[in-house]
Amino acid sequence: MNDGQKILTLMNERSREVFRRVVEGYLDSGDPIGSRSLSRSMSEPLSAATIRNVMQDLEHLGLLDSPHVSAGRIPTQLGLRLFVDGLMEVSSVSVTDRQAMDATMSSPDLDVGVLLDRVGAALSGITHGASLVLTPKQEAPIRHIEFVSLAPDRALAVLVFADGQVENRLFVPPVGQTPFSMREAANFLNALAEGRTISELRSQMRHEIAARRQELNALARELVEGGLALWEDPGEQQERLIVRGQSNLLDQTAEADLSRIRSLFDDLERKRDIAEFLELAETAEGVRIFIGSENKLFSLSGSSLVVSPYMNADRKIIGAVGVIGPTRLNYGRIVPIVDYTAQLVGRLLSGERKGQN
Repeated sequence: MNDGQKILTLMNERSREVFRRVVEGYLDSGDPIGSRSLSRSMSEPLSAATIRNVMQDLEHLGLLDSPHVSAGRIPTQLGLRLFVDGLMEVSSVSVTDRQAMDATMSSPDLDVGVLLDRVGAALSGITHGASLVLTPKQEAPIRHIEFVSLAPDRALAVLVFADGQVENRLFVPPVGQTPFSMREAANFLNALAEGRTISELRSQMRHEIAARRQELNALARELVEGGLALWEDPGEQQERLIVRGQSNLLDQTAEADLSRIRSLFDDLERKRDIAEFLELAETAEGVRIFIGSENKLFSLSGSSLVVSPYMNADRKIIGAVGVIGPTRLNYGRIVPIVDYTAQLVGRLLSGERKGQN
């Protein structure tokens, strides 16, 4: 029995109802809930004074907090966790929400990356939060690699895979690179790459670079090694994070917290700690909820994360989808939407479409 379950056993039916109504009222409005307003909605008549006494007991248990001396109560992080784990009623996905998510799969000929981007946009629009879609790493064999210089400090790696997919990836080239050195590096990689996945190429590159360094000039060697480092970075190469709807989160955040929220999205855009996002979902199947500081990736922003893994046809976890929002998310509505979206993405990546078995 965890701490939350122990606390629940200490609460009688009256305390549970007061607590549940405070949390539900706060999640709905974002405002502290007062005893007078609760006295008009309880299932049995209770005076405001009686409700205040119950609220004080709940505050002593660490479940409620009073932001101002004369104000009502709001749930603490512990209180939100207790509510989510033990008292929350999860709704079904509405027909409208289901249709909106299904519509993202209406163009089966689109690239998987485009489809997942559409999934993220739809998820953000439906939940009014910021959506996250961690796409699976590409493990198809490579057919061709090309480097394209865009600016002195920016270059593009074009990867053509055997299954026909093409990925364009920006990277910072070594200082002083030339078109010749980039062509030389690409030729070197193409001689090794065909028929190998990125993981296999990475292993082969280690041996080939050591054995054939003398065949490359200094700049080309630096470029190849830079590419190796890039491909080994799980946040940059093996997984890609699609973030949509940042403005939804900013719109719901107090001005004092905006700088922390922006810092969060700066981190996401730089893809730091992204591998950890997948690790959150890999520990168990189904939807998981992280409130505030429970997840260090979002602890600075004080946000909550609802995340679910998705699987391929072999039931292997290959990515995750999630929603970030303020701690007063409508968890009962968001959880089934995230769960449904994860199942939808899993079917997509298993080659299924709506209407297929």
